[in-house]
Amino acid sequence: MKHNLILRVVSKILIPLIILFGLYVQFHGDFGPGGGFQAGVIFSSAFILYSLVFGLDTAEKIIPPPVLKVLASLGVLLYAGTGVASLLLGGNYLDYSVLAKTPLAGQHIGIIVIELGVGITVAAVMLIIFFAFAGRGRT
Repeated sequence: MKHNLILRVVSKILIPLIILFGLYVQFHGDFGPGGGFQAGVIFSSAFILYSLVFGLDTAEKIIPPPVLKVLASLGVLLYAGTGVASLLLGGNYLDYSVLAKTPLAGQHIGIIVIELGVGITVAAVMLIIFFAFAGRGRT
């Protein structure tokens, strides 16, 4: 891989900004446009940019594929676990109003946890797919 100094410097500046924007989209999703899916794609795009500039082997050292599998499962467990928690607290599946003392607080807690689970799963699965395609033909 050819080392391009300008590309490396610009990406070192852009990657933290991309991750910061992903955090904004993640946690602003219950008040406006955005949410877990969009934030997951933004997060994964930061790591995809990193792997394109610095190499796939370096990116896999930062986020190994087994860790991505655990993160994908963790996100699904967060989503499903929120529904099970609402069932155990006497509500319907994914009825967030029973998660806190007031229904409004329960709605906020529920949607944040659900969107976090979706964001983690989407980011992990996007990176799993990218690593699978980018790593084809390696020995």
